[in-house]
Order: sequence, then C-alpha cells, then structure tokens
Amino acid sequence: MEQLKNFIGGEFVAPNEGKYLDKISPMTAQKIYELPDSSEVDVVLAIKAAQGAFSEWSEKKAVERSQILNRVADLIDQHREALARAESEDVGKPLDLSRTLDIPRAALNFRFFASAILHKHEMASDMDGEAINYVLRQPVGVAGLISPWNLPLYLLTWKIAPALACGNTVVCKPSEWTSKTAFMLGSLLNEAGVPKGVVNMVFGKGDPAGAYLVKHPGVPLISFTGGTATGEKIQTLAAPYVKKLSLELGGKNATIVMKDADLAKVIPQIARASFLNQGEICLCGSKILVQEDIYKEFTEQFVKHVESLVVGDPMDSKTFMGPIVSKTQYDKVLSLLEVAKKDGGKVLTGGVRPELPAAFKDGYFLRPTVIGDLTNCSEIHQTEIFGPVVTLNSFKYAHEAVKWANNSPYGLSASVWTKNLNQAHKIAADLRVGTVWVNTWLKRDLRMPFGGAKASGLGREGGEHSLDFFTETKTVCIQL
Repeated sequence: MEQLKNFIGGEFVAPNEGKYLDKISPMTAQKIYELPDSSEVDVVLAIKAAQGAFSEWSEKKAVERSQILNRVADLIDQHREALARAESEDVGKPLDLSRTLDIPRAALNFRFFASAILHKHEMASDMDGEAINYVLRQPVGVAGLISPWNLPLYLLTWKIAPALACGNTVVCKPSEWTSKTAFMLGSLLNEAGVPKGVVNMVFGKGDPAGAYLVKHPGVPLISFTGGTATGEKIQTLAAPYVKKLSLELGGKNATIVMKDADLAKVIPQIARASFLNQGEICLCGSKILVQEDIYKEFTEQFVKHVESLVVGDPMDSKTFMGPIVSKTQYDKVLSLLEVAKKDGGKVLTGGVRPELPAAFKDGYFLRPTVIGDLTNCSEIHQTEIFGPVVTLNSFKYAHEAVKWANNSPYGLSASVWTKNLNQAHKIAADLRVGTVWVNTWLKRDLRMPFGGAKASGLGREGGEHSLDFFTETKTVCIQL
C-alpha cells in the first residue's frame, strides 16, 4: 500500500507522530493509499523551512524566478498523463477532463505568472518639484495555501504560482480527500530547480494541520478555497494576527435562460455547466431559471439531454460523470435530495444510482438529478449542494429572475443565455455576484479578477489582483 509523505525543505518526510489517514477510492469505496495525519509539529517544521528559504528566493531577480516557474510548467506538461490519472483516481472525475482541463490549467498557472512578473510596473508621482514618490512592491513572507478537493492540482497551483512569482515561500495544506497530485508535484519542483524550502506540503486534516497553519504568527498571509463554514473559521483564527486573507468560498449559482435563447445550442452547454466534474465545481449552475414562454420546451429537452449523459468508470472515454468524491459528500447530497422531496420538489430525472459493473457496486455514483416545483425559500435553493443536482423554475420577467438569483446568501457567479446583448448587460449589472458569463460558462481569463460577493468570499485573485495580494506595497517619498 502506497504511503505518501510530507514535502518539507525539499525532502519527503514521514509525519512526526507516525500517524496516517486512509484514502478511499470514490469508485470502489476501497482504500488505495495512506497519507500523513500531520500534527502541529509537522506544520512548524514546514514553516521553519519556508522561513529559512525566504531570503534566497525573494532576492532572486524576477527573470530567474520566471525561468524556474516555466520549468515547472514544462515538467507538468511532460507528466500530464500520470498526473491526470492520479487526479481522476483521487477525485473520481473523468480522465478526459483531467487531461484536458485540470492538468493543462495547472501548467498554465505557472506560465501565466512567470510572464506576469516580467511585465509589471509601479506608480510614481512628482509633487510640483518638491518631492517625488514611487512604489516598491515586496513579497509578504511565508504564504499559507489551503486548497480544495474538487480541482486539486489546478487550484493548488493557482495559489502557488503567483505566490512564488512574487518572491514568497509557501506552506501548502491540500485537502485530505485528494492529496496525490500535490505529493507528486514535490518531485517536479525539485527537478525544476525550486530551492529547498520554497514550497512545502503538509498533508492531513483541516484540524489540526490547517488550523495551526492559519493561526501561526509566522504565516502573515492565507489563501483559502473551500466551503463557507470553513472560511468563517479561518477568519476567526486569523483575526488576532491581522493576516492578509483571500477566501474563495461557496456558491449557489443561477443559470438564467431567456425566451430568445437557441435551445438546441444552449442546452448541452447548460448541462455541462450543471454537471461537469459531477457538479463538484463551485461555479456550477445549480439553480436554473427559465423564462415561462419556453419553460415547458426547455424542461423536456433538458431532461432528455441529461438522461443521455453517461455515468460510470472515469477511465472510460465515454463517461461524462464519475462518482462523487467521498462517502461524506455522497451522503450530504442524498440528504439534501430528501429535504427537497419533503419541500414538495419533483424529481424529473436522476436521484438514483446507475447500473454499473460489479467492480463499482460500492462506489459513490449518482445519476445527474433535475428537480422541479420548489419555491425559492426551500433549503435546497439556499444551500450549496456541490453535487450532480440542479433545480428548474420559471419566471416571467427578467427582473424576477434577477431577484431569484440574488435571493441567496451566496454571490459567486451566474450565467445568462440570450441573443439580446442589451438585456444581458442589464441583467449582468444587476446580479450581485463576482462573475457573470453571457452565452458561455467557465471561460476564464487569468488576467481578470476572480472572487465572490456575500458569503462567497473575501478579496479577488487573478492577474494584477494576485500580484497585489501576494505582495505588500511601500511608498517611498524623496525630498528634492
């Protein structure tokens, strides 16, 4: 049985207390490897390694850091197949998705920020000949990076790349549910020439490992992607130290379909936005709102399309959806389905296990599920499901759809499907979310800010926003 180790100071080391956690396959419900159940001691060792490497790394010229980050990207590309297979086995996502989205985007994260630091510029001002001011942008120090289980390497590198590009060193705490590709990344970092201690990985549970990383006074910055409840705990733990925080949290995202939408074109895209990665993406559109003129036609076509989606072995190229990531998450989704039924919801399709070969009889599989007839105050309309479940409702006027969409504690994203761009601009402006897609979904420009409103997060990352977050700005005033 494979046993992962922590990556500290450029070395793979066993957890200090010798304790391990079982990684259970979402496909078979069988144990597939063990990972460290790290303690506070392990976190301290990682922080000390990062602190020790900070001076050397932060003093490197931007072009040197850029070259190293590009080498990391090259190695991720070279090992794409092995990383993709590990990602799919860990999460349960289709292998084709890991090959085409997760791993390529992980490499792109490094390439993007390797380039970004070579083209930045800062402010300067002249005070009528009396003095000049200019800005210095400097690394913060040791960055604590806590990443989620749904897009493991993709979202971990989204944090590591800008942090390193800006001259910081990092201590990472990947999700205990999906640790394999983070473990594999350690070897690639060494091969790329990243100095020892610049990147450290501590595996284990959110408490104690993640919690201690957040509250350690030697870590002035925390970047977290995950659930809103955990984000609230992080704010509480970090508050006494006045740390820099970036929190990308949950979402309950609306998909608004206007009556002029071309259903033949948009239904496959909306199904993808609903169920890609088993619906385990914070940006998935789980609340579908359709203008009443086309509601019946849309429902019939959408349900038919959803029923055609293949659920099964993630390694099969025909598979669109694999299993839900864990027994915990599987049970959560099923419990919310029961709540929806009690609230009067009608299951239009799905909500049951698919028929699969015996090898997958214990896996956490669920047919993609569509529910109708729920009011906006029902629990399932206010709760992030993070699974293959969406709701369908109708509206008469655009402002009603906006009201439905905004009546949520979350504000991460939304999508609007219409041929009327004037109407799309108006709806986009009125939605209280961080990102609005019009006639598309999950199209990400890394130069643009990303984050959520309300309970969906705090702060923005992406492009200059990431460079701002992972640095401190200093104004220097010189008397003339």
